[in-house]
Amino acid sequence: MAVAQQRSAANTANKPKPKVTLAFAWSGVNRRGQKISGEVKAETLSQAKADLIRQGIVVQKIRRKSESFLAQYGQSIKPMDIAVLTRQIATMLTAGVPLVQTLQLLAGSHEKKPMREMLANICTDIEAGIQPSKALRQYPRYFDDLYCDLVASGEQSGALDAIFDRIAIYREKAEALKSKIKKALFYPATVIIVALVVTAILLLYVVPEFDKIFKSFGAELPAFTRMVINLSNIVQAYWYFLAGGLIALTFVYIHSYRRMESVRDGTDKFILRLPIVGNILQKAALARYARTLSTTFAAGLPLIDGLIAAAGSSGNAVYRKAILSVRNEVMSGMQMNVAMRTTEVFPEMVIQMIMIGEESGSLDDMLSKVAGIYEQQVDDAVDALSSMIEPLIMVVLGILVGGLVIAMYLPIFKLGSVIH
Repeated sequence: MAVAQQRSAANTANKPKPKVTLAFAWSGVNRRGQKISGEVKAETLSQAKADLIRQGIVVQKIRRKSESFLAQYGQSIKPMDIAVLTRQIATMLTAGVPLVQTLQLLAGSHEKKPMREMLANICTDIEAGIQPSKALRQYPRYFDDLYCDLVASGEQSGALDAIFDRIAIYREKAEALKSKIKKALFYPATVIIVALVVTAILLLYVVPEFDKIFKSFGAELPAFTRMVINLSNIVQAYWYFLAGGLIALTFVYIHSYRRMESVRDGTDKFILRLPIVGNILQKAALARYARTLSTTFAAGLPLIDGLIAAAGSSGNAVYRKAILSVRNEVMSGMQMNVAMRTTEVFPEMVIQMIMIGEESGSLDDMLSKVAGIYEQQVDDAVDALSSMIEPLIMVVLGILVGGLVIAMYLPIFKLGSVIH
C-alpha cells in the first residue's frame, strides 16, 4: 500500500505542467513600413516576440495584456462555450486531426483564459496516458456524466469523431431550446417589474403631491381618486415593511429552493400549471427527454443508463420522477411504451411513436423525430407568445400606470366642469 502511494506521488510529481498561453498586446512596423498593432498569444514574452519576428514584424512595444474585473467576469466558461468547443473538436476529428493536436490548437487559440487553461490540463493528462473520458471527468462543472459516458463509449467503439458530432448536435439543440425558453420568460418579466417599480414611485412621490393640491380645493373627491390616495397613504406608512417583507420572502424562497428538494419539486409542479408558460415548459421537457435518450441510445449506451441521463436533463421534477419510474419498470422487464403509459405524464403521440420504434428496432430514430417535433412546437409557441405578449403588456401598463394617472386627473376634470 505504501509502495503504491509512493508511486502515485512520484507520478504526480513527474507529471508535466500544462502549457498555458498568455495574451500580449504589441505595436510595431511591418515589412512595408506601416505602423500596426495587435494581440498575440504565447507561453512567454520571448516566444511572443519570436512569433512576431517570424511574421516580418519589427516589434517596438510589447507587454502582457492586463485584464480588468469586467473582462475577468466575462471570461467564465458558459454552456454555449462547451457546445462550440464540442463542435470544433468533432469537425477537426472528422478531418483527421488527432485529438491531442486538436486540443493543443484549441487551447492556444481560445479567447477565454479559463478555457485555455482547462484544455491545456486535459491535453497534458491525455499525453500522460489518461483516457479522454477520465480527463474530462475532472471538470464535472463543464462535462457532466452524460458527456463523459458518451466519450467513453466512443473510445470503446473507436469512433470518437462520430460521438463528438452527436454530442455537439445534442448540446447545440439543448442550448437553442434553453435560449428560446429564456426569451419567452425574460421580456414579460422585465416589463412587469418595471411597471411595478413605476407604480411604486407614483404612489410614494407623485400621488402625495396631488393629494396636497386636492386638499386645498376643499371639494369632495371621486371614489376612485380617494381609493388611490388611501392606497398611497398605506404604501407611504408601511413601505419599509412591504419592501423588507418582499426581500425576506425572496431570500427565504431562494434559500429553501437551493436546499430543499420538496420546494424545488413544488415549484416545478406549479410552473407546469401556468396558463401559457407551463405548456411551453412541458414541451421543452419532452424535447429534452427524447433528444437525450436518442443521443445515448444511438451512441451505444444501455437504455437503462440512457433513462438516468434523460431524467437528469428533463429539467422538471414531474418528468424526472416519471422517467425514473419508467426506468424501474423497464428493468423489471416491461416494455418502455407500456411503462410510459402507466405514469400518465407522457402524451399519447409520444407513447405511440416509441412503441413503433421498439417494434421496428429503430428506437433512436423515433426518439429523434419526437425531439424534432417538440422542438418545433416550442419554437412556434415562443413565436406566438412573443406576438401575443406585447398587447397583454400594454393592457397591464394601462391598468397600473394609466389608472393612477386617470385617478389623479378626475378631480381636475370635475373642477373644470364646475368652473364652466
